[in-house]
Amino acid sequence: MPCYRVLRAVVASALVGALAACSVLQPDAPLEAFSTQLTGLNQVPPVATPATGYLAAVLNKDTLLLRWKLSFKGLGGPATAGDFRGPAGIGANANSILAFKGPVRSPLEGQATLTPAQAADLMAGKWYVSIHTAAHPGGEIRGQMILRQ
Repeated sequence: MPCYRVLRAVVASALVGALAACSVLQPDAPLEAFSTQLTGLNQVPPVATPATGYLAAVLNKDTLLLRWKLSFKGLGGPATAGDFRGPAGIGANANSILAFKGPVRSPLEGQATLTPAQAADLMAGKWYVSIHTAAHPGGEIRGQMILRQ
């Protein structure tokens, strides 16, 4: 029986130590996650299109590196361009801040280092994503970047 008590005491102290260590661990603080659903109804003015899209992104607040993954389907023709735009809230238009490089095809991944001002606007919800086609050069689908908590 004494061995059982010793083993139980060792396991209990290890468990207490592990739980104490967990309380001081912090989540990955410099990373912020964003996402958006792209639709024609989000365009200004709205576009009647069956097209939809989704973009997920992560911003490292220490390095200001933004990485994203984009997918879309149902466009009225091939995508001619795609970009992040801002600063603008929902219902407002803005200039291109960051154009997607190369052919804009789904799926698409990319990354870019932002300026401090760009990162601040993104964090404040003032960026959106737009995919353009020949039929809709101002953008066929759009989605406002949303910070995920």
